[in-house]
Amino acid sequence: MNKIIFLISSLVIIGNSLFAQQLTLEECVNMALENNRNIKQQELSKSQREIAYLQARNEYLPDLNASSGQSFIFGRSIGLDNTYQNTNSSQTTFGVGANITLFDGLRIKNNIDAKRAELGAANADLAKFKEDITLSVATAFLNILLQKELLKIAQNQIELTDINIEQRQKLINNGKLAQGEIYELQAQRAKEVQNSVQTESNLKLALLDLAQIIELTDFANFDVVATEVDTVMKNILTVLPDEAFQMALVNRPEMEAATLRVKSSEKNVAVTKSSLYPKLYLGANMNTGYYRMSNLPNPGFDEQLRNNISNSVGLNLQIPIFNRFQNKNNIKMAKLNVENSILELDKAKIDLRKRIEQAYHNALSAESRWQAAQKSEVAANEAMRFTQEKFDNGRSNSYELYLAKTNLANSQSDVSQAKFEYLFRIKILELLQN
Repeated sequence: MNKIIFLISSLVIIGNSLFAQQLTLEECVNMALENNRNIKQQELSKSQREIAYLQARNEYLPDLNASSGQSFIFGRSIGLDNTYQNTNSSQTTFGVGANITLFDGLRIKNNIDAKRAELGAANADLAKFKEDITLSVATAFLNILLQKELLKIAQNQIELTDINIEQRQKLINNGKLAQGEIYELQAQRAKEVQNSVQTESNLKLALLDLAQIIELTDFANFDVVATEVDTVMKNILTVLPDEAFQMALVNRPEMEAATLRVKSSEKNVAVTKSSLYPKLYLGANMNTGYYRMSNLPNPGFDEQLRNNISNSVGLNLQIPIFNRFQNKNNIKMAKLNVENSILELDKAKIDLRKRIEQAYHNALSAESRWQAAQKSEVAANEAMRFTQEKFDNGRSNSYELYLAKTNLANSQSDVSQAKFEYLFRIKILELLQN
């Protein structure tokens, strides 16, 4: 996450802070990662996979159980001398037993490998979720900075019109121009104010969008601020889509998750096949008890517990012969899961390649649009300068000046939008291949 934040932070421009709470891109990302419900659910899923993996490893350990029982016999009862008598009796038993698996067709080992792969896939899924949230935050953050630039352009247009109005008003006051010469400029200013109000509204909506992504409660009183940096953009377009795809196959978390799920499904096939093999268990037990017959003398409770102790150690071999084809069908189902997970991996590769190729060509197009917009801005600046000189000398009217100012404002807006689009596109491409 720090890498993504740095890559985007290193290319943004400074934002003018107008509100109380100022958040940097890193703070916004951290807040989103902390508050996002989908990430919290994915973290819970990861914790479940950790528990499943630990439990799979614990199957190597022996189990130990204690037991106790109480029974009552009415009528004929067998006595200590092994003869039946017409009397009631009761029996209390205690036991401790332990069992350990000696061989189970490598089921435990393969199950551990499967659970380890599932845990790795869960970790990769969590990383993917965090990258998606980080990208969403960065996109909203950049949109705010774009709207700030557009607002600044709109305000600059108003300031320029105010200067022209002031100059015209002086000429009118000196009797050199008629009062009607200022009306067109005032109408222009009204339109520019309207445009500024709309741009300011877009900025507030962009701030609201970011606040909702990071789940900020006080979204009516916050702003974003970015450190002023050198905006020279690193050219990564020299990396061709094929090269980027090969790097992405190794680096992308969704590819890691899909690959690990194939491995998990293959290990589950081995787990189901283990049911075809015999299973050997080692068991040990210790038992004792107390026996009492009514109306007859009985040894004491402590004495019987000591005297009735019996110990046993044994091996238990289970050989599967026929179980209504359950094992066979379970293996078939496991193999189908392998085929499905392989298809999911292939789909992930195709989707990744498609996204990389689209991101590459989008970045190329954005770069071309940015370069074209910069040239258009230079021409619009020159046209505006020339028109302003003609207007100041009385050789141009307000309408021509308005058209020149509008063209310049549109060119500046196009440059800002093209710059941020190019920034966004190259960050998408960098993210996909790293």
